[in-house]
Amino acid sequence: MATNQAVLEHPETSTVPQIDTWLAELHEARDRYAKTSIGERIALAEACLKAIGDEARTWVDAASRAKGGPDNGALRGEEVLAGPVSALRYLRLLINTLKDIEKTGAVKLPGKVEQRQGGGLSVQVVPAQGLYDTLAFAGMQVHAWMQEGVTRENLQQHLAQHYRNDQQTTPRISLILGAGNVSSIPVTDAFTKLFQEGSVVLLKMNPVNEYLGPIFERALAPLIEPGYLRIIYGGADVGSAAVYHELVDEVHITGSIYSHDTIVWGPAGEERDRRQRENDPLLKKPISSELGNVSPWIIVPGPYKKSQLDFQAENIASSVVNNASFNCVATKVLLTWKGWGDRAQFMNKLESVLAGVPQRCAYYPGAHDRFRKFAGRDPGSEPGEPLPWTLLRDVNPDDAPHLFAEESFTCVFAELAIDAPTEEDFLRKAVEVANDKLWGTLSCALTVHPGFRKRDGNEDLFQSCLEDLKYGAIGINHWPAMVYAMMSATWGGYPGASLDDAQSGIGWVHNTYMLDGVEKSVLEGPLTMFPKPLWFPTHKNPEPVVWRLFELYRQPSIGKLMGLLGSASKNALLG
Repeated sequence: MATNQAVLEHPETSTVPQIDTWLAELHEARDRYAKTSIGERIALAEACLKAIGDEARTWVDAASRAKGGPDNGALRGEEVLAGPVSALRYLRLLINTLKDIEKTGAVKLPGKVEQRQGGGLSVQVVPAQGLYDTLAFAGMQVHAWMQEGVTRENLQQHLAQHYRNDQQTTPRISLILGAGNVSSIPVTDAFTKLFQEGSVVLLKMNPVNEYLGPIFERALAPLIEPGYLRIIYGGADVGSAAVYHELVDEVHITGSIYSHDTIVWGPAGEERDRRQRENDPLLKKPISSELGNVSPWIIVPGPYKKSQLDFQAENIASSVVNNASFNCVATKVLLTWKGWGDRAQFMNKLESVLAGVPQRCAYYPGAHDRFRKFAGRDPGSEPGEPLPWTLLRDVNPDDAPHLFAEESFTCVFAELAIDAPTEEDFLRKAVEVANDKLWGTLSCALTVHPGFRKRDGNEDLFQSCLEDLKYGAIGINHWPAMVYAMMSATWGGYPGASLDDAQSGIGWVHNTYMLDGVEKSVLEGPLTMFPKPLWFPTHKNPEPVVWRLFELYRQPSIGKLMGLLGSASKNALLG
């Protein structure tokens, strides 16, 4: 079924005079916003929480319809999770943090602060306080691994710097160039700038999902009405007018490395080459970004049971299928060991799971052309129509270097089988390949059996490999998209990127405990979970359960938690 955009509301393109007017209003409002108290910001966040709750069904209906599946329960479930649920979770966590700062002057962390094997500090950020994560996400933890120089003694100096009296910054206008794929991204990016950095925001909607703009205008009315947020619409010309406007102090983009480089250095050609050579960027103002990844998933051999391999096959399939694979964190390369006895069986199971998941409409522009490039064949369908989930097994990197050097942003992924004498050597080599041969630094996943880690010396080896991985988010046994969804963790590329080599981007979003000096966020969970995770496309009836999760975040209570757990168990048994 082709995407039906006719029933969606598409706002009129913003004009340059409108942009001038709205930026003038934001300029006037920024000093006023800077003077708001923590209590006033809490009230703004609570008002947005209520307004988003009122618009959530309309939000999900619009996004599902635009992506070609208004009657597809799995797709609708994804849209609830990746849209209003993510936004509400962010606000709930933010409100808790702001209340702690207001009450005590400090951020209350939810878990342990420990020294890592590699010497750095590890700060637990999931389970989060006050949201019943221990039961809702049983067995899952996320830790922020801090950079060198952050210690137990100075940790408080690396928390909520914007709210420290000695760290107040000049009020700014932040331009956010919104993402077109995941609907919560523009909203939570705006929240990060407003509530954690103290900026007022001009949000430009992406043309792909600008139909959400009128919904966001209602959902974010508590920020729009006092003049702290404005939303604009249009293509590259509108974006350019805003990016280089004299009243815009800084820019944040979620998109592609190509968009980033065009904004920073100008269009490809001799002038861009000169600018890069002479370190003379066209954009002479701060820019932060999240730019995607050729996301690897390392499968470490071990004494797996069939049920564990089956679960992990569904897990990886979910990372490919979700949002029709139009995610910056979609798995693009599987790293396997050639000597693994279960390799063929596992890959067959993965292909079997994918074959059982209905194809999705390729709603994102250019998907069919990218499919031809990365799959090496014609998709057999027209633009906007479904594309087949495509796994390329045992690929030789010399034959298809683009699979490893460029994010496909379509439903094609590859297996790279690595030759190594032992399982331990494979893990070391896989980490080297992930760091040095694959483009990007956003996220990496590993499937690892506890039995592998219990062998003599292997836990030290595993921890050393985690230290070595140069990725902003790492998922152990689970898709790193959960790091995004948890909201309390940092989300962004590995630190150290520069304007001329931005990799997966510069800076962080989310991070509701407001940690400064994070190196990476590490998620760990069990090899299998029951009930089946709501984001698995093989879940038979996820939508009623995800709306229960939505209600829990809308107004947390023990009764709503019990309702969520009961609904999850009931639907899992039915499936």
